Amino acid sequence: MRAKRRIWATAAVATTAVAGVLVFEGVTGTSGSPGDPDAKSTQTRADVRRTALKVSEDGTTASLRQPDSRPFSMLGVTWTDPSAEVTGTVEARTRSAASGDWSAWLPLDTEVDGRTEAGRSGVRGSTEPRWVGPSDGVEVRVSAGSGTSAGLPAGLRLDTVDPGRASGVEPAAYALDPSDETTEPDPPADPSAEPSPEVSTEPAPGTTEPTPEETPGVPTEGPPSTEPSTSESSSAPPESPSPTAEPTATLPPPLPSTVPQPPVVSRAGWGADESLNDESPDYMDKVKAVFVHHTAQTNSYSCADSAAIVRGLHAYHVQSNGWKDLGYNFVVDKCGTVFEGRKGGVDRAVLGAHTYGFNRETAGIAVIGMYTDSSAASAATTAVARVSAWKLGQYGGDPAGTTSLTAGADGNNFAGKKFTAGTAYPFSQISGHRDGFNTQCPGGALQAQLPAIRGQAAGPVTGLAVKSVTGAALSGTTYYAKADITVGWSATTPAALVTKYELLVDGKSVASTAGSATSAKTALTVGSHKVRVRATHQSGKTSLSAEATVVADRTAPAFPTKPALSLRTGTVNTAAVPLTLKWKASDAVLLRDVRLSAPVAATYGPTTTSASHTAKSAVATAWRMTAYDRAGNSAAASVTGTPVILQESSAKRSGTWTTKSSASYLGGKSYASGTKNASLTWTFTGRSVAWVVSRASTSGQAYVYLDGTKVATVDLKSSTTKYRQAIWTKSWSSAAKHTVKIVVVGTKGRPTLTTDGLVYLK
Repeated sequence: MRAKRRIWATAAVATTAVAGVLVFEGVTGTSGSPGDPDAKSTQTRADVRRTALKVSEDGTTASLRQPDSRPFSMLGVTWTDPSAEVTGTVEARTRSAASGDWSAWLPLDTEVDGRTEAGRSGVRGSTEPRWVGPSDGVEVRVSAGSGTSAGLPAGLRLDTVDPGRASGVEPAAYALDPSDETTEPDPPADPSAEPSPEVSTEPAPGTTEPTPEETPGVPTEGPPSTEPSTSESSSAPPESPSPTAEPTATLPPPLPSTVPQPPVVSRAGWGADESLNDESPDYMDKVKAVFVHHTAQTNSYSCADSAAIVRGLHAYHVQSNGWKDLGYNFVVDKCGTVFEGRKGGVDRAVLGAHTYGFNRETAGIAVIGMYTDSSAASAATTAVARVSAWKLGQYGGDPAGTTSLTAGADGNNFAGKKFTAGTAYPFSQISGHRDGFNTQCPGGALQAQLPAIRGQAAGPVTGLAVKSVTGAALSGTTYYAKADITVGWSATTPAALVTKYELLVDGKSVASTAGSATSAKTALTVGSHKVRVRATHQSGKTSLSAEATVVADRTAPAFPTKPALSLRTGTVNTAAVPLTLKWKASDAVLLRDVRLSAPVAATYGPTTTSASHTAKSAVATAWRMTAYDRAGNSAAASVTGTPVILQESSAKRSGTWTTKSSASYLGGKSYASGTKNASLTWTFTGRSVAWVVSRASTSGQAYVYLDGTKVATVDLKSSTTKYRQAIWTKSWSSAAKHTVKIVVVGTKGRPTLTTDGLVYLK
């Protein structure tokens, strides 16, 4: 059975916060809501609890077990000497206050250098703080690692932070992007439900570290740092809780930037406990570079908790690390919300504590999360790009360029490059923490995203392309339109970094949109045009899409040859007489297709001029066609025809003919004759005619006379027996009276032929 859990009260002191100039205390919202820029949040005092770890007799391991602790949401392990390192591992697991379940063992990053805040007494070494969410139990284990002779640093203790809850800050104050809420979770829960029993909660013998019940005090002083003191060059005015200090004789007005300032949640907005900061900020002459970090060691947080995480970082940096304030100048969450970090004014060159040896003339931007393997969300990288561009833009910087920074301390970076204090070194103006210090921060994945961040921050807009032309049809590489068009485009640069888009027609701007737009509408004059999109980056740099050719055409197609019908060869039925439909359509620009809508539906290509169909006999059928060009203009045409079947019995006979009966014949009967010169004659008025016969291997031949003239000799022989075959046809441009005469040739060995009548089209 788990021990009975105790409920602890968290002390909090509420004071009124002062809003700063150009700093939003929340994202946009309705007036008076937590998201309203004019809304005030309540200052919240975080509760930091410190508990000494029990160190083993050989000094190589340390541990702590608190199965029932005061509530906390962030934790870290600290030690006395800020220059000391834990070369082994530091791990913790926590019990969820909501479910009572224990987490898996979570690694704590030990790459932090406590001397990052230079020139201060009482600065401690520490792990990176880790956000674990509301918890009420904790277990910690520390190992010096194999082969380590120096053992663990002295003064090991666990610091837990309850960031409290600031009125008007979370959760409603931040707009959440649901897609960003699905991230890589922390390691799965440990199968065991309780911490291991052999871990003791007793402090190490002889330790002077405070217990959980003691009032948190100032840590003992560590060894002096080799980096110059931040206080030596401070030109700060008297301390003010306002995020933007008023200009004084020693503090000139803030410099304008070459790009717009992104929205920033002020310290008042995230509920900073300003009672922790009893020192004035230190200012620099300029910001020449930005260092990007990651922090809090988890991606599975909710953006609704971001303000609490920032409060936790603030408390940890001040009360656990012994720094004067939050180390970073800005903190960004995975949803892209930007939080003001170290106080002194977001639009000032405030000296932070983020990159040991290179704090001066730089700003630190930390992204909440762990990006060793997982890339940061696009919303977060966009925010980093915007803040970097704005901050560097105040001092004439180029986010894609390089600069020279002077090392404030000896050291080396992740790649093994050594730095000597007082020596200048080249840096990208947007660099990762690892570029200036031996750490994995900001993680390999986020480090790999820095080139894209530089490009986004510096401009121009990239990946700009016309994606669609609505109201036009694409044929090959050319669009055809008859009226207004809407041009759609896309770009890889986030919209927040784009000032505007313009639609250009033949090089002239015809429409302008906001940077968030993805389309624009315009009307074109008749003719061919070159259409493209121009994007203006917030830096003022422009880029152009590739040209798209759009032809405006308002002239309808034509039918130089109107639709016409004719009889064709094939099998004849009373319900299906074989026909050929002919036409010719054209267009001044480009014909798309010709469509038959009645009596059946069919679509034909622009070069097709005929098609085979059938029609019912004795029924007038209308054939309706429409020609379309690529622009969508159309023209219609039609023709009507009636197939008429003339039975053989209606013919004038000469010679000997025999009547044959079969269901295979038209009307059930036919005439057959093997007598040479026997004939049948039909007279009709129509525009097309077809002679219908039966065919077999013994069938003979016939002469065909049209209007008294012999026009053909037709052989009825077929390897297979066929009935009702239209074997000979003739058509005219218009209907007229005609006579068709069939004469038996009397072919030797196969003199007989069988006729099934005549079909004509009127």
